[in-house]
Amino acid sequence: MKLLIIEDDEKILSFLTRGLSEDGYIFEVAKNGEDGEYLAKLHNYDVIILDWMLPKKSGIEVIKSLRKGGISIPILMLTAKSETKDKVKSLKNGADDYLTKPFDYEELEARLIALYRRSFSKGSNILNIQNLEVNITNKIIKKGDKEIKLSAKEWELLLFLLKNKNTLVSTSMIENQLWADVNYMNSNVISVTIYHLRKKIGKDIIQSFRGLGYKIEI
Repeated sequence: MKLLIIEDDEKILSFLTRGLSEDGYIFEVAKNGEDGEYLAKLHNYDVIILDWMLPKKSGIEVIKSLRKGGISIPILMLTAKSETKDKVKSLKNGADDYLTKPFDYEELEARLIALYRRSFSKGSNILNIQNLEVNITNKIIKKGDKEIKLSAKEWELLLFLLKNKNTLVSTSMIENQLWADVNYMNSNVISVTIYHLRKKIGKDIIQSFRGLGYKIEI
């Protein structure tokens, strides 16, 4: 999961980034509304964690701007405002979830995962890439009439590339996402997994950029 954190409170930011780093999440940070909005429009994120009270541009203003621009990235509003009217205002303006400060990290992570899954299910469960059909829900891949069997890691890697479609994904991002819990990883494991995956689904589907990473274009 690739996250954008827009938060100016250093203590909360430290608490968040420490927990997310330990759990292997990929994230970028902005400390004011303008920078956060710029990053949200520039990159493809899975979920945005957004504070309400921010320098330069408030969280509500950021949400309005993003939604007006057609950006539908799930947004978790994180704020000290706890009154019902504030929650309603946040949700009506385009936030997908609302969590008040102080909060438990475990609850925040659970909400992030729920938003991530929900965002994936909003779109079509079946993706067509050239002559390949990928059923996200049933984990079935077909090339013509032939069903393709993938290993667990090959499927996770394909899903990660599809989630970041049209975006160059570096080897370090793949390592952090899929092998973050491994104490020791052979330096060739990613390239070997990519090799076997491309051999099964087609070399042209996953583009390789030497020294930079990989990309699926849809």
